[in-house]
Amino acid sequence: MVKTLFEKVWDAHALRRLPDGRTQLFVAAHLIHEVTSPQAFGMLRDLGLRVRYPERTFATVDHIVPTLDQKEPFADPMAQAMINELRKNCVEQGIRFFDIASGCQGIVHMVGPEQGITQPGSTLVCGDSHTATHGALGALAFGIGTSQVRDVLATQTLAMSKLKVRRINVNGALRTGVYAKDVILHIIRLLGINAGLGYAYEYGGSVFDQFSCEERMTVCNMSIEGGARCGYVNPDETTFAWMKGRPFAPKSGTAEWDTAVARWRSFASDPDAPYDDVVDIAAENIQPTVTWGIHPGQSLGINERLPLLDALRNGERETATEALRHMKLREGAPIKGTPVNTAFIGSCTNGRLTDLRETARLVKGHSVRSGVRALVVPGSQIVAAQCEREGIAQTFRDAGFEWRHAGCSMCLAMNADRLHGDELCASSSNRNFKGRQGSPIGRTVLMSPVMVAAAALTGQISDAREVFGLK
Repeated sequence: MVKTLFEKVWDAHALRRLPDGRTQLFVAAHLIHEVTSPQAFGMLRDLGLRVRYPERTFATVDHIVPTLDQKEPFADPMAQAMINELRKNCVEQGIRFFDIASGCQGIVHMVGPEQGITQPGSTLVCGDSHTATHGALGALAFGIGTSQVRDVLATQTLAMSKLKVRRINVNGALRTGVYAKDVILHIIRLLGINAGLGYAYEYGGSVFDQFSCEERMTVCNMSIEGGARCGYVNPDETTFAWMKGRPFAPKSGTAEWDTAVARWRSFASDPDAPYDDVVDIAAENIQPTVTWGIHPGQSLGINERLPLLDALRNGERETATEALRHMKLREGAPIKGTPVNTAFIGSCTNGRLTDLRETARLVKGHSVRSGVRALVVPGSQIVAAQCEREGIAQTFRDAGFEWRHAGCSMCLAMNADRLHGDELCASSSNRNFKGRQGSPIGRTVLMSPVMVAAAALTGQISDAREVFGLK
């Protein structure tokens, strides 16, 4: 019987059907961090339980960690208390913790793939909405709530209802200056922020075949912004090359590695597998894309104009009116040329080595516009170290960007990196909700790291192809 990867991985991890109709799934790997785990550990203590399989749980600190000065005690007492609590829980339960002193600390969705914890054909969960990132390596990865974190700690299982699968094909060649971030923003704009409810998104087509694993991670990361429960790309030679040499992956060149690759390969969707829905997108139609509103679906190509309210459907008009008011933008106006106060390059969406390498290549020899605060925050200590070795960090410093320590930083402002007042931020992160970056009246425009850099250099939302001469 032909199957999709979703069905194959689901069936391989299904333990039993529960009385309420859901399936009890075995969880291969569980990632935790300092925000959603303390209450879960507290509930375990109340129940007199211990972590069932501590060797399958891995911890890091990311949301609250300061990126400017990581000397302890932190300036924020709450942040210090949260990292102390995570350390205590990991010691008590025998959980591996990628702490600040480890050299491997970083955003949870960076650490899993870097360490080889995320593996094709596996199930993975984390108490964080952007866990879909790990699907780029051919895993089924789900964001879960705190009570579910408790359940997985206690049982290594998760109760879920089976999802439908939508195949999204992007075929053709992307134009110069169009990146993975533009692809996912385009998909969300096209399908909408609720289209994925009840679905897993399988991404494919010639564009994804050619994407690196890190580019695939950018797209899978934002599947949740389109309403999907998870997103994934079928494992292939690109995936297997990524896995080589990772600490928790089988050692390459051994019989164990060969067996693992054969198993990983078998989980890919069969060529004639049936899907509940198929969407085809022409790559050449995708432009450098930026958001203009208060959710990721409100976006447009850099050379397009903001929508006219009367041209929108009734259901969209109210949200668009609210968005224009909050963003201080005019209907029908161009987005290009909108002044920016802050530029942020980082997050679990776009804080990876290839993101920073490509952006630094273009930034070299340029300078941040006077009056613009520009931050570059690598997603992990491993990325940060590699950027120092390659001169990437120094390139950003020379251009006037602030080079920071690894962390979530300004993506959600659970730390000192935040907007002030109604500042407008060009951001490579994943959400542009009201208040997301720390100020209730702050304004966020999502775009690719290269587009963020162009905004930082010009002081306004710009077409990076024009700024950097990309043809």
